[in-house]
Amino acid sequence: MSPGVELPVSCNLDCGAGCALLAEVRQGRLARIRDNPLRPPLARGCARGYAMARRVYAPDRITRPLLADGPRGSGRFRQAGWEEALDRVARGLAEIGERHGPESVILLGGSGSCRGALHNTEALGSRFLSLFGGFTATSGSFSSAAERFVAPFVFGTPYTGLDPATLEHSRLILLWGANVADLRFGASLESWIRRCRRRGVPVVAVDPRRSRTAARLADEWVPVRPGTDAALMAAVLHVLLEEDLVDRAYLQLYTTGFPQVEAYVRGRGPWAGAPRSPAWAEGVCGTPASVIARLARRYAACRPAALIPGLSIQRNVGGEEAMRMSAVLQAATGNAGRPGGSTGGNIWGRLPGPRCGRLPGRAGRAGAPAVPVYRWADAVLEGKAGGYPRDLRAAYNLGGNYLCQGSDVHKSLRALGSLQLVVSHEQFLTPTARWSDVVLPVTTFLEREDIVFPEGNFLFYSHRVIPPVGQARNDYDILRDLSERLGFQAEFSEGRDEAAWLQRFLAESEVPDPEGFRRTGVYAGPEQERTALSAFISDPRTHPLGTPSGRIELASEAYARTGFPAVPEFRGPAPDPEHPLALVTPHARYRVNSQFSNDPLLRGREPQALDINPADAGPRGVADAALVTVYSPQGRVRVAARVTEDIMPGVVCLAAGVWPELDEGGTDTAGSANLLTSTQPTLPSQGARTHSVWVQVRLA
Repeated sequence: MSPGVELPVSCNLDCGAGCALLAEVRQGRLARIRDNPLRPPLARGCARGYAMARRVYAPDRITRPLLADGPRGSGRFRQAGWEEALDRVARGLAEIGERHGPESVILLGGSGSCRGALHNTEALGSRFLSLFGGFTATSGSFSSAAERFVAPFVFGTPYTGLDPATLEHSRLILLWGANVADLRFGASLESWIRRCRRRGVPVVAVDPRRSRTAARLADEWVPVRPGTDAALMAAVLHVLLEEDLVDRAYLQLYTTGFPQVEAYVRGRGPWAGAPRSPAWAEGVCGTPASVIARLARRYAACRPAALIPGLSIQRNVGGEEAMRMSAVLQAATGNAGRPGGSTGGNIWGRLPGPRCGRLPGRAGRAGAPAVPVYRWADAVLEGKAGGYPRDLRAAYNLGGNYLCQGSDVHKSLRALGSLQLVVSHEQFLTPTARWSDVVLPVTTFLEREDIVFPEGNFLFYSHRVIPPVGQARNDYDILRDLSERLGFQAEFSEGRDEAAWLQRFLAESEVPDPEGFRRTGVYAGPEQERTALSAFISDPRTHPLGTPSGRIELASEAYARTGFPAVPEFRGPAPDPEHPLALVTPHARYRVNSQFSNDPLLRGREPQALDINPADAGPRGVADAALVTVYSPQGRVRVAARVTEDIMPGVVCLAAGVWPELDEGGTDTAGSANLLTSTQPTLPSQGARTHSVWVQVRLA
């Protein structure tokens, strides 16, 4: 067969990378996807991105608008034409807006396409509904609310990351709850770490389970109970203090608040008599005191060291303090802001990328009321009587699967069932789409053109390589037509189509050769070895941080005004005697959150199962592959067990993202983790605490 035409594309999915790819088209059909030879150094795509060559033509893809033809949630729909479907949505929004006010509509989603300059579902939804007259927004994120909340208090900036190439200068890489082999913190980070290890740089993984990262990238796995990371970090610092291994000169020059942190760790002052020693931490974390002491000494001896915290450690009760204590460790060892080191903050996309225009999200009223996204279902069910800003009547969902990604699926079902109107833009009939009144079929990134913002200091150009499958349309075009029906099309589109917007964005960019950019698909910013806070470390007087002191605030009086201590004190989840096992719900290797859950090939590569240690399986009579029921106060899940030493005793693991399938009794039979989680957040960030879940396991 003769070769087809190849064009640069880039995934616009809700993962931690965004990859530079090439899509090959033969006789008008997408044939395959491979890595762009001009991609960033050591970057590579993944099985999910390559699978789009098959997924775009999947038999279960939605290709025509659907209108509910039965009770909500029944899965009964009829196909409709676009005119009828858009009229139905416009009429429903107008009626609810007139009767209850536009802010009775909550905007959900945002994960359908999240990296595009134009095709960005969060920006598109905000722009559309702000011009509608207002809406209720969601604040925070399921992924990183606690980390985002604390970063300004500690660093005065959200830019706390690094370019992976700087790891070439590291003498130790400490992956703390960071499963970089499965959850992609950029398209090249895993490869850089692998390269560093090959040249002798030690890699340590701290995690409740021996993840793929711990097994394949790390020299040592240090187990720790879920939600106790701040305690383990405090014990590491205790060793550094007792053995005079902290960098006092660095702390004096660049930080404030360390004396208070030291008092807490040593058990002095207000904390008299309670030192956070390795012996204390062993009882809290399940990590032997000797292992903690060895880790601390190794960490102190290898400078510069990069401590890379995963977002998992902040999705816990008290996850805010784990992120703050991570920053304390990196400052105490003089590693923050230096090549080969890290800030201890989130490295995921947290450095500025190249300058480029993008669609303004808010085009109308500013200051929309907002509810924490982790508590969206509570806001719908309780409204103003529950202390939320509005009584909600409708949900407009752009690419979100909240009946899978949101906690407490049963509560989420009640929330969607209580609304008068639910509209979803989707490619597949997800659980959330099944509970919608109108489902509008949308394009994939292969059927539209865009500029994509990946991780690192790059821009990617992504071409439309095939026409939309069936009657699928771009989110932008759908909302433009709806805005025309609702009377604000001129303001929404500003008279521009896709091509005109992209031309404007490139004109606002730093890209010197737009045509060359379109041809190659890749633009690299001039700096590729950046470390957050480097300017501050070089000259703290000229480049102070945005904190009240201008320095890294290891204890923060501003943070204390949230009602929580200025010092990052450990506060973990309280055990539940009736549910004695700690559940972690990590990301799966072959899913992007819940995307690809319906892909039979990828699902076959990673069968859903509950990981359980033999010490916990034996007393329960659970053998490998046995069917078990997992219980929590929120729900029940029936799933196969996988008995393994790769998880700590007292901890079980069920990967997130599987679409729930409920039997008549309300038990999930697919292994959907969020049947078991709670919408009670960690405070003060109002963030997710999906790794602070207590369950019981019995034979089914």
